[in-house]
Amino acid sequence: MGRKTDALPETLKLNKEFRRAYYRGKCEATPFFICYQVKNRGQGLRYGITTTKKVGNAVCRSRARRLLRAAMRGIVDRFEPDCDYVFVARERILQAKSYQVAAAMKGCLKKLKKPSASKGEQKG
Repeated sequence: MGRKTDALPETLKLNKEFRRAYYRGKCEATPFFICYQVKNRGQGLRYGITTTKKVGNAVCRSRARRLLRAAMRGIVDRFEPDCDYVFVARERILQAKSYQVAAAMKGCLKKLKKPSASKGEQKG
């Protein structure tokens, strides 16, 4: 395939995969999107993007998805392996630049990693 598909991990396609992330995953919100992270059973890094009609018309929703994909492409090495990530775009993403979305995504990933480490330390 082309370079575009090689740069990003596999995408989530089934509704049950999205629902599993919503109900069982860790959640972190930013002004531009909401991120859900859930462990999968050794299926590698996967992601899904959701944009609702609240974001805008089809052109706006497509732009929001492109911004999220571009941000993810730049920091794909920071994502935890064997996890599913679901990004739900918010209206404010339309006023954002790609570097702002990438910075928000980096911060979101840091916050998602921290609680799991601190919980393990408290138990031991």
